[in-house]
Amino acid sequence: MKKLVIFFGLIFLNTPQVFSAPQEPLFSLVDKEQKPYLSTLKDLVSIESGSRDREGLDKISLLIFNRLKALGGKVEFIEAGPDTYQMYDTPAKPGRMVKAEFTGTGSKKILLIAHMDTVYLKGMLAKQPFRIDGDWAYGLGISDDKQGIALILHTLDILQKTKFNEYGKITVLINGDEEISSPAARAYFSRLGAEHDATFSCEASQAKSDRVALTTAGIAAVNLNITGKASHAGSAPELGRNALEELSFQIQQMRDLSDPKEGIKMNWTLATAGTNRNVIPSVAFASADVRVMKNEDFDVVEQKVKERLKNQQIPDARVAMSFERRRPPLVTSPQSLKMAEHAKAIYAELGRDLVLGTVAAGGGTDAAFAALNTQNPVIESMGVQGFGAHSNDDEYILVSSITPRMYLLSRLIMDISKNKATP
Repeated sequence: MKKLVIFFGLIFLNTPQVFSAPQEPLFSLVDKEQKPYLSTLKDLVSIESGSRDREGLDKISLLIFNRLKALGGKVEFIEAGPDTYQMYDTPAKPGRMVKAEFTGTGSKKILLIAHMDTVYLKGMLAKQPFRIDGDWAYGLGISDDKQGIALILHTLDILQKTKFNEYGKITVLINGDEEISSPAARAYFSRLGAEHDATFSCEASQAKSDRVALTTAGIAAVNLNITGKASHAGSAPELGRNALEELSFQIQQMRDLSDPKEGIKMNWTLATAGTNRNVIPSVAFASADVRVMKNEDFDVVEQKVKERLKNQQIPDARVAMSFERRRPPLVTSPQSLKMAEHAKAIYAELGRDLVLGTVAAGGGTDAAFAALNTQNPVIESMGVQGFGAHSNDDEYILVSSITPRMYLLSRLIMDISKNKATP
């Protein structure tokens, strides 16, 4: 008898785990939505919408506005307001936001976010139009983040087709300034994140790792403006005050401010100086990219920079520094982890393994603004799998990931609304 129990025990241990099947008719409806999704994606990608292309941003935001209105949302445009965070590269008129609200019969409030702006320059679309090649759909901004806009639109459409309205409110906020650190949208994300029970950011997942992100780095910039005195570089260089030399000195003395143990990275990435080859430069500028894992580390880096700046090579040169907190870190909360584990179980219904990204990888996220004033779940990278963001040669999404990701987002909205996934 003992041998029989051991035998059956070994059979159980070596039997693959059986997951429940995806819910119907939801899965079939989602699967049929792939073709319309790709059509929407083509429309979005075919509009150039660089962060500084206000004409293009107005055009794509109108398309998004009309699509959300057609779905029954209460939709509005939001222009940059007085609480816009000014950085050295903030445009005078950032792209407007599109906000939509959908009211249901329940109590749970869910926030869906994505962005419409890209890093690409006007005119590049002609060389990189939307195209599909097997499992790859290519286009500028297709992964970052037009797939996310399409995902939100078609997930809302799926909810309508299933006649699901048991949520209290679904709010959609799509901004046009993400690629320039969201100077106008950040205040709205922070406020809305605190007002909602869960936030899902529809940035793309990685093509090579089917994951959602629970942690991302915070981003800051150190900007140095050096003012010296111009003079003839040949006949009277001694009468000048070389801003470029002072800038070089400052960069050299701040080369060691990274702290790998704490996840702090500081690297000089931009520099300009002077006006002419034969003129001692009177002005110079440099910017350093800063990454941190904790909000308080912004203070640590800023203080170290200020201490180093007390030491100058040219005493009568003027050295001005600004420290821009461009994006806070997203830190994994217990509630976010619990929600992500629920998402992992939903994904398993499709026979897929959802990787939970609790270690920061890559850049920052608008989701971090949404998480600033709440412990409610905030999950990043809910979008389809993609690759090549910021690359005009090979940015693409995986067509085969559209159905799984739309099913996942739809189910999460439904389960939260029904209190099956408690934030």
